[in-house]
Amino acid sequence: MAKTTYAMSLISAIAASASLSQNPSAYADGPFNFSPVSASPAAQSASSNANSEPSTPKVRNDNPRTSSSGFDPEALERGAEALREITSSSHAKKAFEFMKKREDTRQVELQAKASEFKAMQAQAETERQRVIYDEQKKLAQHQAQTKSQMARYEDELARKRMQAENEHQRARNQELVKLQEESSIRQEQARRATEEQIQAQRRQTEREKAEIERETIRVRAMAEAEGRAHEAKLAEEVNRRMLVDRANAEREKWIAAINTTFDHIGGGLKAILTDQNKLVVAVGGVTALAAGIYTTREGAKVIWSYVDRILGQPSLIRESSRGKYPWSGLLSRVMGTVSRGSDKGPSSKKGNGFGDVILHPSLQKRIEQLSNATANTKSHQAPFRNMLFYGPPGTGKTMAARELAHKSGLDYALMTGGDVAPLGSQAVTKIHQLFDWSKKSRKGLLLFIDEADAFLCERNKTYMSEAQRSALNALLFRTGDQSKDIVLALATNRPGDLDSAVGDRIDEVLEFPLPREEERFKLLKLYLEKYIANAGLRESGLFQNIFKGQQKKIEIKGLTDDIVHEAAAKTEGFSGREIAKLMASVQAAVYGSETCVLDPSLYREVVDYKVTEHQQRRKLAASEGGSAQH
Repeated sequence: MAKTTYAMSLISAIAASASLSQNPSAYADGPFNFSPVSASPAAQSASSNANSEPSTPKVRNDNPRTSSSGFDPEALERGAEALREITSSSHAKKAFEFMKKREDTRQVELQAKASEFKAMQAQAETERQRVIYDEQKKLAQHQAQTKSQMARYEDELARKRMQAENEHQRARNQELVKLQEESSIRQEQARRATEEQIQAQRRQTEREKAEIERETIRVRAMAEAEGRAHEAKLAEEVNRRMLVDRANAEREKWIAAINTTFDHIGGGLKAILTDQNKLVVAVGGVTALAAGIYTTREGAKVIWSYVDRILGQPSLIRESSRGKYPWSGLLSRVMGTVSRGSDKGPSSKKGNGFGDVILHPSLQKRIEQLSNATANTKSHQAPFRNMLFYGPPGTGKTMAARELAHKSGLDYALMTGGDVAPLGSQAVTKIHQLFDWSKKSRKGLLLFIDEADAFLCERNKTYMSEAQRSALNALLFRTGDQSKDIVLALATNRPGDLDSAVGDRIDEVLEFPLPREEERFKLLKLYLEKYIANAGLRESGLFQNIFKGQQKKIEIKGLTDDIVHEAAAKTEGFSGREIAKLMASVQAAVYGSETCVLDPSLYREVVDYKVTEHQQRRKLAASEGGSAQH
């Protein structure tokens, strides 16, 4: 068996040698190629013979065991010897089967190695594909990042370009707006110039028409005068003779009377001058008469000044419901009470509790509450509450204070703060006289100080005089405690300028804003009825009916509430006083027309003119305010 194993190893070595000699290169992906082995001895002998026969000339070989090509045949010989022994052995078939199995096993191992190599190749390919995928993914990410950066850069460029275009468009729009404003200003100037030309032509036409009428009247008067002169000339001689005779008679009569009078005067003077006693008596009588007249006049002045100081109204009061003296206005108050009881005016028909005062509903409700509270305070002998009215000029502060006093059953007195500064050192005395006079009212008095900031401003102002500070201190002294006789109501356009101590005396603060469109509509309707509809109506009176003629009544045509609403919308920013002046201008325009008729065109014309005038005043005030700040 050992011999067989040796033989097999020998055969393998021979086969490997033979294969290496025939095919010196080996392949990793396939089995080795071995030379075929013949089992017949003849074939082996033929092969050995063929190998032993020289086919080429022999080359000198210094090594007897090695061929000229460097091949050593000793191992081949031993293999051939072993092969012959195996062939001659009885185990030859088993040896070949064992060799075949070994070769199959080797082939399986080679195939397993080939599969493993292929798996390694597949893994390497997979790894290569993964690396390629990672590289491609990184490349894609880098490309996406680059594209994102490019997109952001392009977006930034587009945004900057759009911003530049917007700035350019904004500049162009501003330039266009400026051009449009300039064009509108030029159009407005042209319109105004055209209106002025039309008005000038209209005035010129009216002047020419009036001149023609005057000339016609003059010619007619001259003709009538010539006719009357011709008629009078016919009887001129008779009349002249009669007048001459009458004049002569009158002259003679007056000459005789004058002569008689001078004769008497001359006789009296002669008697006085010749008699010394009569002269002394005459001179003493004239002197005593002159002294009596002078003494009576000066005494009356002194007595009247004393009565005026004790019973009269203080000089600071501009308006009061009490009258200058206790007995003054008694008859007028009685007649006013009778007329209020019998006459029902337009405001009473409408149920307006504040007469000509149109206010915001919340403000009007608040004033009504204050009037009721003031009336109840007076009836319960409780102290009154002082008030501050502030807001733009012409918003009804004075009228509201007057109506508040009337509704609460108090007397009212109105003064303005601008009258205090001219008094100088007398201001303190006048302030005390004012409060002393106010306390004498039996019903209580509402003292309304208009333009209160004129002398009640901050005492630390540098331009405030010492007399003004003293007047302010006097008022603060008289209003330090709550009063049961006087309601102090201050009105100002600038409440921030008032002294802090004055603000401490205030219990109620009411703001009077500019009227809204609804209030402006009511004001326009009110003043339309007052200045237009009732313009020709007069209160009946004996002397008015005798000495004054009847006014011409204004006729209203086509003036609807829609037109009044349109005017209310146009008069944005108007105060109540400006609306009253607007309606007075409408009345003047109607009286200036020939027909004395108010139609929508004339109404709109006056409203547009007053709105333009209001806007110009606001622009002028704004420009003056800006220049003052600079």
